[in-house]
Amino acid sequence: MIVTTLILFVLIVLMYNYYVHYGRNGRLINLIPGPPSYPIIGHVLLLQGSRDNLWELLITITDKYYPIFKIWGFFTPVVSICHPDDMEAILNNMKHINKSMIYDILLPWFNTGLLTSGGAKWQSRRKILTPAFHFNILQHFVEILIEESENMTKSLKNIGDTVIKDLIPFISEHTLNAICETAMGISLRGQDTYQQRYRKAVYQMGDVIIYRLMRQWLRYNWIFSLMPKGKKQAKILKILHGFTERIIVERKLYHESTNDQYLKGFDSNTMTETSDAEMIGIRKKRLALLDLLIAAFRKGLLTDLDIREEVDTFMFEGHDTVAKAICFTLSLLAEHKDIQNRVRDEIRTTMEENGEKFTLNMLQNLSYLDRCIKEALRLYPSVFFISRVTSEDVKLQSYIIPAKTIVHLNIYGLHRDPNFWPNPEMFDPDRFLLEKIRNRHPYSYLPFSAGPRNCIGQRFALLEMKAMIACLIHNFDLEPIDYLKDLRMEADLVLHPAHPLRIRFVPIVKMNATI
Repeated sequence: MIVTTLILFVLIVLMYNYYVHYGRNGRLINLIPGPPSYPIIGHVLLLQGSRDNLWELLITITDKYYPIFKIWGFFTPVVSICHPDDMEAILNNMKHINKSMIYDILLPWFNTGLLTSGGAKWQSRRKILTPAFHFNILQHFVEILIEESENMTKSLKNIGDTVIKDLIPFISEHTLNAICETAMGISLRGQDTYQQRYRKAVYQMGDVIIYRLMRQWLRYNWIFSLMPKGKKQAKILKILHGFTERIIVERKLYHESTNDQYLKGFDSNTMTETSDAEMIGIRKKRLALLDLLIAAFRKGLLTDLDIREEVDTFMFEGHDTVAKAICFTLSLLAEHKDIQNRVRDEIRTTMEENGEKFTLNMLQNLSYLDRCIKEALRLYPSVFFISRVTSEDVKLQSYIIPAKTIVHLNIYGLHRDPNFWPNPEMFDPDRFLLEKIRNRHPYSYLPFSAGPRNCIGQRFALLEMKAMIACLIHNFDLEPIDYLKDLRMEADLVLHPAHPLRIRFVPIVKMNATI
């Protein structure tokens, strides 16, 4: 009986394998080049190994099979693209806005918020959330970002001497504080035990996500949905969701006690018409993204779960990706002293014109720093890939991608393509001079994605980066400890180095005194 069942199972697997690989869709996929594979399991064995080895493999395969390749994981094909024309074909089409199964790993934490939802829900949620990033609200948010950047600088100054910092944990602490205040209207600074537990849980959850992604999805992708969630994940989620729910309840009670008077100028329909006087009142009350969600809740557009999933989503996306971008920008500036000095001169001059204060207007006038950040995001895009599912057949440059295929959009490879970026490994902020941007393919640079599903918070992210970097450069000379040429990356959901990325911060006052 057991033998018969086993034979029957093998026959079913072989028949299904034949159907998948030699049916119409499979034949189209197999026309695309790719590394050699095994029957049934495809390239699964190729994808085993450490996270830094997986990263190296991705780079090697991308270079070898440029501009497109395919891999199979059992019966699931993935097509990787990195040519701007192919990127545009996917990203600029509303029919291909749904994320692939790789993002399912985030569902226990985010449910189906803006990052993970698709179809009508995504379109509705995007419409509700867009006003939160209107210029008027960014004017309010930038005060919080400047305040946090000054706190970060003070933490270094309080040491009173030259200090060496591992950038990622140091910067992440402050970007997490910033997103907490802008997304939820609360600060994680201080000694509140519950808030500290939340911060720790955020970092732990990142480790859980990557562990499950690399050790389960790649190994057993076709039965991933059957996997248990795990006790560690459940414990961390209880902390994360509990913290968010508590803040939501407290915020609702606050608005009830004030008869919703501060929500009236924070409504998605009236946001663009808010007067300067009303904005002053809003800033005094430090209204946040959460308040916009509560306003939508009052109108019956969102539920409590809807609010939580969006706050959780922005908490994760809004601090980790920005932190990585700041870290790589600081490292590049540390290694290129001439560029760093030019940035510092621009900051000093602009501050003199703005009353020696960091303001929104001052940050907007830092055009050279802006180019440095954009160039850093080219070399080290925090979100280095996007994964979508095609809803219908797509004609790319050389191949047809059938419907329901996972497409991996390789942004890291795109940004280092010598066909569009001469001397791609070189750090050159002048690539982003206006005359050079005009002559470049619009889909050759995608640090915030593009098309209808581009990053809703990209202006916010750039402002935060400017605020934190400008404050540090104004007060400290940066010297590299770990060099980017020696950097090894790890496979992750966001760009992540496999070892510490350290910088020496030398107080400017001390340097001048020595001279």
